[in-house]
Amino acid sequence: MKSFAIIGLSSFGHFLAQHLSQNGHQIMAIDKNEERIERVKSFVDKAIIADATDKNTLSSLGLQDLDGVVVSLGDEMDASILVTLYLRELKVKTIIAKALTEDHGKILDIIGATQVVFPERDQAVRLAQTLESDYILDTINIAEGISIIEVAPPQEFVGHTLGDLDLRRKYGVLVLVVKEVVPEEVVMIPTADHMIKDTSILMILGTDEALNKIKKMK
Repeated sequence: MKSFAIIGLSSFGHFLAQHLSQNGHQIMAIDKNEERIERVKSFVDKAIIADATDKNTLSSLGLQDLDGVVVSLGDEMDASILVTLYLRELKVKTIIAKALTEDHGKILDIIGATQVVFPERDQAVRLAQTLESDYILDTINIAEGISIIEVAPPQEFVGHTLGDLDLRRKYGVLVLVVKEVVPEEVVMIPTADHMIKDTSILMILGTDEALNKIKKMK
């Protein structure tokens, strides 16, 4: 179990606090908006009405003792920059800051954010990737140029074993998981003799270039 503070409870901060709390982590929620604080009181450990741009307020909360602080201040670019700077001066171990634009992200990185995230941009990219093909169900970016796609099998996969398809040699990709819908079953690291059915769902790891070839299949 870890402990986090989330500063700013707009949609991103609210749902992040909810998810982390549901998974057993200790959450301190901070926002100057009383209504937002009321909405999270039932599932966080501490809900504090405060203006995080006040350095004295931040220093009184013991944030440096937590595993991390997430700065999610909506459209308040100046506020998020100021809060990130104060957190670095307070020697907070891990600072994750939400950025709205590339330039905003660069500034957050320069002044000391441990990690900068772009939720809106990343979600848009993820959605675009799933819309590109009738078979793509989801995409997870692992690192620059490397992803995992969740894909319904193209017709040319159906009725063949993974050994027959030989995807690793032909495309340089690896099938990590096959989720069978009928009967319901999850097969981790499936073997070469695993038969692909039209009800199978594959999770495939590879470079974006290689995965694009899979996406274009009919």
